[in-house]
Amino acid sequence: MRKISNHGTLRVTKVAYPLGLCVGLFIYVAYIRWHRASAAQAFFTIAAAASGARWGQQAHSSSISAAQNHEVFYGIMFDAGSTGTRIHVFQFARPPGETPTLTHETFKALKPGLSAYADDVEKSTQGIQELLDVAKQDIPFDYWKATPLVLKATAGLRLLPGEKAQKLLQKVKEVFKASPFLVGDDCVSIMNGTDEGVSAWITVNFLTGSLKTPGRSSVGMLDLGGGSTQITFLPRVESTLQTSPSGHLTALQMFNRTYKLYSYSYLGLGLMSARLAILGGVEGKPAKEGKELVSPCLPPGFKGEWEHAEVTYRISGQQAASLHELCARRVSEILQNKVHRTQEVERVDFYAFSYYYDLAASVGLIDAEKGGSLVVGDFDIAAKYVCRTLETQPQSSPFACMDLTYISSLLQELGFPRDKVLKLTRKIDNVETSWALGAIFHYIDSLNRQKSLSS
Repeated sequence: MRKISNHGTLRVTKVAYPLGLCVGLFIYVAYIRWHRASAAQAFFTIAAAASGARWGQQAHSSSISAAQNHEVFYGIMFDAGSTGTRIHVFQFARPPGETPTLTHETFKALKPGLSAYADDVEKSTQGIQELLDVAKQDIPFDYWKATPLVLKATAGLRLLPGEKAQKLLQKVKEVFKASPFLVGDDCVSIMNGTDEGVSAWITVNFLTGSLKTPGRSSVGMLDLGGGSTQITFLPRVESTLQTSPSGHLTALQMFNRTYKLYSYSYLGLGLMSARLAILGGVEGKPAKEGKELVSPCLPPGFKGEWEHAEVTYRISGQQAASLHELCARRVSEILQNKVHRTQEVERVDFYAFSYYYDLAASVGLIDAEKGGSLVVGDFDIAAKYVCRTLETQPQSSPFACMDLTYISSLLQELGFPRDKVLKLTRKIDNVETSWALGAIFHYIDSLNRQKSLSS
C-alpha cells in the first residue's frame, strides 16, 4: 500500500483555501447585484402599479362625472292589446347634443285585455292601478311629475263598438289623471293601425342604430298580432312612392328629420281574426243558432270549442284527400284583393315579430329563446309537413296547419319571394322589440318639439 505524504496534503490545502475564498466572494458580489436589480425592478413595478391605480381612479371618476352630465328621463307606456294589458317603464339617458339611449326597461303584463271589461268598466281600474304601482316602484319620486304616462289600445278595442270603447278609455283616463305622473289630454287613445306599425318601425330602427346614424340603411318591420297585421319600411325607390295606394304612406318626424314611410295595418287579418274568417265566422258575433263551423284547415274528425273575443264557437274538421291543398285554397279566398303587393320588399331587410315568431318557434324553424333567420318558403314547407301529419295523427294545436298556411300565403301576397330572408326576434340588445318603445319615444320627442316651439 502506497502512502501519501503529508506534504502533498498540505500543498492541496494551501491552494484550496484561496480558491474557495475567491469563489465565495464572486457568489456574494453576484447575489448583491441581483438583489439590487430585483429591488429596483420591484420598486418600478410597484410605482407603475400605483401610477396605474391613480390613472384608473381618474378615468373612473371622469366616467362617473360624464354619466352625471347625461340627462336622465323616463316614459311610461301602457299597451292595451286584445289579449292583455302591459306596462312598459323606460329609462333613457341623453348625453349633451346626442341621441338618447335606452338604459333600462321594466315590463309587466296582466290578462285579460281591456276589451273584456266592455260591459263593466269599473272592473278595469284594479288592473290599471296595479300596473301603475309598478311604475311608482321603478321611477324615483323626484321624476314622477316629469314622466309622461300614456295608454294606447290596439286591435282589441278597435274591434269594439265605438261607445263601449270610449267608456273604457274614459275610465282609464280618470285613473291616470289621479296619478302623480305627467298626463296630457291625449294620454289615452286607440291607436290606428298605421301608428302601431310606425311605432314598431321606430323601435327596431332605434335598437339597430339606424336612427342614430344618418345614411345608414334602415330595416323593415312585419308584425302579426291577433286582430291586425302591419308592414312598415322606408322606401328608397321612387316607384314605390308613386304607386302606393291611398293611406299606405305616412310622414314621421324624429330627431329633426322627416321620414316618408310605407306603412299599412290590415285590420281583421291578424292571426286570430284570420282564423275566424277561415272558419266562416263573423267578428264579434256567435254562429247562427250555435251552428258548428267546419273547416278543411282543421284535422279530419276533429271536434272542439274555440273562444275568440269573448265568443265561443263550436268547430270541427272535415275529411279531405289533401288537407294542405284545400286549406291553401280557403286561405287564398280570404286574402283575395285584401293585401297590397309591393316589389321593393324584396330589397329591404325585414324583421318579423309576434305570431310570426311564435309559429316559427313552435315548429322548430327558429330557436324558441334566441330567435333566428329563415326564408319565407320555410313557412310553406312547414305548413305542408304539418298538414300532412295532421291527416294521420293529432298535433298539440288543431290550428297548426291553418296558421302556418295562412302566414305563408300572407307573406307571399305582400310581395315576399320564397327565398327572402326574414329575421325573427323578440329582443334586440336584450330589449323587447315592442311598438311601445317607439310610441313613447315618439311621444317624448313630440313634447320636446312643442317645448322648443313655445320657448
